[in-house]
Amino acid sequence: MYYLGDFQYYAGQKAANAESYQQPIYVGKAVPPGWRKARKIQASSAALYNRLKEHSRSIQQAQNLDIGDFMCQFIILENDESNLISTIEAELIRRSMPLWNTVIDGFGNHDPGSGRYNQAKSEWDVLHPGRSWVRRLTGLAPSLEEIISKIV
Repeated sequence: MYYLGDFQYYAGQKAANAESYQQPIYVGKAVPPGWRKARKIQASSAALYNRLKEHSRSIQQAQNLDIGDFMCQFIILENDESNLISTIEAELIRRSMPLWNTVIDGFGNHDPGSGRYNQAKSEWDVLHPGRSWVRRLTGLAPSLEEIISKIV
């Protein structure tokens, strides 16, 4: 995913992507059900669609981001090539050092569910408040100042 907007702490992201997409803000993967446990799976574009929809929802719920400020690129790996998904994701993260993968933790988080709300808000949720389930988290969150100092 690439950021092209005016969020004050992401000016470097916007500048890097002004002419062409050079600096992703986030690199992720979408894998079909059963993938993690090495079950026999059928590759499906539904996994990609669902993951992008989840990410879109997170951005839309954030009070200080606009979904129109994001672009994405993706690759679909099928059959035996799907075994390379994690390796390719890891290499893309190592090469491009996306902000939301390496500096700001928590963008890809899911609702932890009942009985696990004693966790802290992620750095992403402190910087970009608005996801509905985050209100239930009761752990000690990092300060906004700490997070900003990591970015600038």
